[in-house]
Amino acid sequence: MVILASVLALAVSSPAKAQFVDTKWQVTGFVGEAWFADTGKIIGQTQEFFKGWAQGIFYNCDYAGQSMTYTAYSPADFLANPEFDLFKRAKVSLGDGTVFVHRISCNGKYAAGRRVLYPFVTQQGTNKAYYLFEGAIYLLAY
Repeated sequence: MVILASVLALAVSSPAKAQFVDTKWQVTGFVGEAWFADTGKIIGQTQEFFKGWAQGIFYNCDYAGQSMTYTAYSPADFLANPEFDLFKRAKVSLGDGTVFVHRISCNGKYAAGRRVLYPFVTQQGTNKAYYLFEGAIYLLAY
């Protein structure tokens, strides 16, 4: 019993490893090529997440089964991953903190309401996020 209590206390007191996402992000710019998007209608807009709710320029979920997962990378491993090659080619400046690649999904209240926002990238110790869509990386900050 003492061991179980100790493990629970340690788990509760340990800080979460992922960069948080639940806040209001503002799109501040983009790098790369916005193939079909009208960037003038995107820059300055917001993307907000709060628990099971999300609303914004890229993704919406109205308490309809939203879930979030992530994969953590060192900056070097992130830039070496072919999936994120555009970050390297666009010379996106990353600091030394852990990079978190989030997959945010909404089950929807019916099949046509299912949505996925991926990759939504954050980095430990910053207020910045990145969303890779088509040929562009949208820059966000809170």
